[in-house]
Amino acid sequence: MSFSGTSARLLPGGPVAERVLAGVAADVAVLRAAGVTPALATVLVGDDDASAGYIRIKQRQAAELGFVSAHVHLPASASQADLHAVLADFNADRDVHAVLVQYPIPGHLDYDRALQVLDPDKDVDGLHPVNMGRLALGQPGPLPCTPAGIEALLAFHGVPVAGREVVILGRGATLGRPLAMLLAQKRPTANAAVTVVHTGVADWPRYTRRAEILVAAVGVPGIVRPEHVRPGAVVVGGGVRYEGRRLLPDVDESCAEVAGAITPRVGGVGPTTVAMLFRNAVRAAQRASGVG
Repeated sequence: MSFSGTSARLLPGGPVAERVLAGVAADVAVLRAAGVTPALATVLVGDDDASAGYIRIKQRQAAELGFVSAHVHLPASASQADLHAVLADFNADRDVHAVLVQYPIPGHLDYDRALQVLDPDKDVDGLHPVNMGRLALGQPGPLPCTPAGIEALLAFHGVPVAGREVVILGRGATLGRPLAMLLAQKRPTANAAVTVVHTGVADWPRYTRRAEILVAAVGVPGIVRPEHVRPGAVVVGGGVRYEGRRLLPDVDESCAEVAGAITPRVGGVGPTTVAMLFRNAVRAAQRASGVG
């Protein structure tokens, strides 16, 4: 995708994902050579067409990478106990290394309660409370996929992060908060001065306009506009909302008129998120088997 009449450099996620997945494939080959078949199990609850499509994409990618992929499809009428029972079975199965519960799940079910039932070492999304604690303490464990993908995207495209001012608009548990912890860690691709601001702050643009790197993570379509961006800044659109199958990003496309570099509306953070999911999965297999 391109922005006509603009000068912002695009930061696509596709090439980043390709590099990460090539590394995953190499790790899978080592595991298989040692007699270990990495396994990613998936769980779908209900009959949402988009969710079913995402599961098919992930299963197809898993097969291409050399994973086996068990799948359980529960009806929309499933109870919390039904979901917990499936997760308990996967926890107990030593041949299953990683588990994905496709989100969203039907409204009468509690996703957070289900997540807490899952073995944190098999949590491929990196969102279990234990894994969030590991992240906060700088301990090894599966990382939340979208934040890890954003760090990888910036590093791949040569965007310096260390010592720079990063402002994250959004404080959600899946993106804003874990990304702040990740980019503040002492590491060449992180080590930033990170500010987290949100729409509960009346003058939030005062913060975003000073950012050298601005990450939108709100889930409010078009909330970030050119007047909210420091000229020449790097802008990453992490938050999205869907209207049917149409993706509506937080960052208005006109921000490319001001930014120095920007992720595209489609094909930015999305591909890197999926790639990090598989990186978490292969690392789970490595930890469980002691291979690699």
